[in-house]
Amino acid sequence: MAAVLIRRSFPGLSRVAAFTTRRTGASGRREHEREERPAGAGAGAERGAASRPPNPAGCSVSSDPRAGSRAASQRFGAARRAPGLGSAGAGWIRRTVSTTSAQAEPAPRNALPDTTFKPLLEQDISAPAKEEAEKERAEMHDSKEDPRTFQKGRPEYQSLSYNTQEPIEALPAEEGEAILRRVSACGDSESPDALAGYLCRLSRLPAERRAALRSDPRFGSLCRGAARALRSCSTPQLLDTLKALVRVGAPAALPALRACESECCRRAWDMDVEQLLLVADCWRCLERSVPSYLSILFSFANVHWKDLTLPQVVQLIYIIGEGRKSPADLVQKLESLILKYLDAFTLEEVGAVCLGLFKSISGISDHVMKKIADRVALQMEDMSSYALVNVLKMLRYSRMDHLPLLRQLGKVIPPRIPTINIQGIMHVALACSSLHYYNEDILAAVAAALPSKVTYCRSKDAAKFLWSFGCLDYEPPNEEQFYSSLIEQMHRKLHEFEKFPEHLLTGLLGLAFVQRFPANLIDFALSAEFVQKTRESKYELGKDLLTLSKSVEIECPGYKGSRLSPQLSKEITEMVLNFAEEEIYVRPEIVEAVSLLESVLGGPEYVKSHMLLPHTRSSDLEVRLALDGHPVPFNFSGAAAHKHLQDIGVSLTDDLLTQLIKGRPGGRAPAEAGHEARTGGGERVEAAQAVGHTPGAPGARLEVLPKSQRSLDGPFPPAPAQQPREVKLALQVSNRNHYCYCSKRLLGLHSLKRRQLRRLGYVPVELPFWEWFPLLKRTRSEKLSYLHYKVFNPALLRGAG
Repeated sequence: MAAVLIRRSFPGLSRVAAFTTRRTGASGRREHEREERPAGAGAGAERGAASRPPNPAGCSVSSDPRAGSRAASQRFGAARRAPGLGSAGAGWIRRTVSTTSAQAEPAPRNALPDTTFKPLLEQDISAPAKEEAEKERAEMHDSKEDPRTFQKGRPEYQSLSYNTQEPIEALPAEEGEAILRRVSACGDSESPDALAGYLCRLSRLPAERRAALRSDPRFGSLCRGAARALRSCSTPQLLDTLKALVRVGAPAALPALRACESECCRRAWDMDVEQLLLVADCWRCLERSVPSYLSILFSFANVHWKDLTLPQVVQLIYIIGEGRKSPADLVQKLESLILKYLDAFTLEEVGAVCLGLFKSISGISDHVMKKIADRVALQMEDMSSYALVNVLKMLRYSRMDHLPLLRQLGKVIPPRIPTINIQGIMHVALACSSLHYYNEDILAAVAAALPSKVTYCRSKDAAKFLWSFGCLDYEPPNEEQFYSSLIEQMHRKLHEFEKFPEHLLTGLLGLAFVQRFPANLIDFALSAEFVQKTRESKYELGKDLLTLSKSVEIECPGYKGSRLSPQLSKEITEMVLNFAEEEIYVRPEIVEAVSLLESVLGGPEYVKSHMLLPHTRSSDLEVRLALDGHPVPFNFSGAAAHKHLQDIGVSLTDDLLTQLIKGRPGGRAPAEAGHEARTGGGERVEAAQAVGHTPGAPGARLEVLPKSQRSLDGPFPPAPAQQPREVKLALQVSNRNHYCYCSKRLLGLHSLKRRQLRRLGYVPVELPFWEWFPLLKRTRSEKLSYLHYKVFNPALLRGAG
């Protein structure tokens, strides 16, 4: 059956769109996903369906024969009929915004439905939806890969790990029943050797009989007896008992395992490293957390680290990763061993090392990571996709921009994308966005493969796909199918966001970066109930809430759903501004630009360093020009504080503040006049001459009078009581983190900022790092000339006119 893709037309909007919000690497958060243990895996048999948005009246419909999901259609149909969604149409809107000027943008319409938190949650967990979800789950399988694949590459791992492929002679069911009867009859009279032998023999029952064995009371009695006899067992018998419990599939909470763990800890220092690693691997197979045992293992390795062989090093790092425990002193020693064995590692072992370090959040030196990346870049074509994805995880965590590896990735990974499972594809996209690496071949391949696999996405996967594409500000050729399928999956996973609120905000921010704002999900995210959950999260999500809320406010004035409370919005804004005062405004490139602009324009009253849009987390240098090209003073309070109050000791009274802010009809403001008399004229002469303008000549942007004619009134005519129309400039002192790697392409958050500045009537003016940073080392005259050209560029005034 063909799926349906719907385009809803709204009056005044030139194309279908959806709300989106995105998060940036500049926020400083590094998220490290905890990888669940795989249960076996195939990546190629995934059966998915492309998703469909709702079908309100007045829609144009196009058919996609590659997809079909009746359940999704029914869920969205229920969503449209839910209370509070109204008849305005679809619950997702995409708006096209002009990039030329604020005046050219279409007037926004109240096209969004008025939604509430409760109905949206109820509609997604209603009985029909639950029934359909159960059907989908029945058709799905675990698509995760086996992290133990590397153990197949060397025979040495057989003594270091539990071998799931080890052939065993099956025990006949009749013999197993006879053992259980004997255990029941003899009770505690059996010897420790006999009890251990019974347990090992029963573990060889056929797989279909083991489930019944685990629930048999006689087996429980045998386990308790074996646990009591452990102290009398030899170390090989202890290991055999542990392996037998793994084969049986003993539950992690089985009481006998507690006694087994205690005995392993007691004997640990008497074991050799192979036995220690084998025991640790058995606990991993049993999925039982054993922090005390691991602590002993790591202490042993810390003492004997120089004696570890290559397979022992890889197996130890695997155990460290699966235990999510990162002993810093041991990891430093392991770095030396990684360098020692790096050239001898198989490519699967390289991937296993990276995965173990990533899972345990173990930072390694840039030198070691570069060596790993060097080898991978040379042999990537021979590497399995699973091992390559694991390397990308660690590369992302290390924040290393290894260009040869990234370029090779752009050649190798796109053809493989259709064969990689959904979590692997997500990590490829996330690595690109985290490293700010824009590669259309990779992104287009991800976008093409995703709709058919989208039902396999966890909430985290869907959110990070949206974040990755939004971060890189990339919209694929199949953008409507790509985004509608992910938004639908976000609806399916709505219940998960109550437990993991950060994932919902991640996805919505990614959508906002590309001007997509799904009303239902935004209403859910900004509801009081959900906001409270974000405040209980282990992550700091306040800035993400602010970015989402303010973006909706600016770009979607017709939105009628939940909003961030004014009090919370104020608190988060103050936090952002306090950070800016301490960390952003004081950056040398910004301080230098402000100082020179004051000289070019005539004083501090002509420029203001602040955040016009605090929710975008970067600063602006605001300058205002009259339509005739003259700078307009506006920052009187800043000028007074900067100059007059310090230089001449004027008391700051209410009357003086009124005069400074409002000015005097027919005259100059006191701050303006005083500063101009001291420094303004000379600097403007220098700037005008630097760009080849003769003072007073036609075409000059600044009017500079001869020194004999200068007075306290300065070179510009007094500001009239009624100010003429102004051109408001927002100068952007950018750095490398605002752009894609090795590119002049802005990242999504910074594209969003410039789009919103235009909507608010500002003209963004770029001082890009590749121009401004080199100038910081040049002469003052060159810097003044550059800033003069940027501010007084005739094209700015023509565009405003």
